[in-house]
Amino acid sequence: MSGSGWFGGTARLVFSAKRSDNDALFQSVWAILRVIAGVVMVHNGFDKLADIQSFADAYVSALGLPYPVFFAYCAALAETLGAPLLAFGVLTRPAALALMSTMLVAIYHHVLVAGFSIPYLERSLLYAACFAFFAVCGGGEYSVDGMIADVLRGGNATPREQQG
Repeated sequence: MSGSGWFGGTARLVFSAKRSDNDALFQSVWAILRVIAGVVMVHNGFDKLADIQSFADAYVSALGLPYPVFFAYCAALAETLGAPLLAFGVLTRPAALALMSTMLVAIYHHVLVAGFSIPYLERSLLYAACFAFFAVCGGGEYSVDGMIADVLRGGNATPREQQG
């Protein structure tokens, strides 16, 4: 059986492990995840900036880090600047790395305060995993980074299209 027709196409979409079988769908979901992760994260930075001393006292000092206000500003700026960069797919990897770093510190804080309690950890873990994905994989083809990569490659063709 060649896998053609409606059933073959549907089976390939459902069961295929090869991204090339549904690349547009994959890239679309990649972009949706990137935008949602960036949009829902940005408010955290603004919340920290609204009362930086309180955040520094409650979270950064509790970790025993020196210069708690400085590190509170680092976290707030990573979230305030990094989240929109991630959402648009501009400098995606560095933005995601900064955001992932803030989430790793948040995970550490939650473990110190509440132990390995899933209700305290789940949101930070999900964010960290999401940001780790973007730190490793970049913004995808449907991002500003992707458009810049297309221009640098000399056109709108993906590397796969240029090879074939």
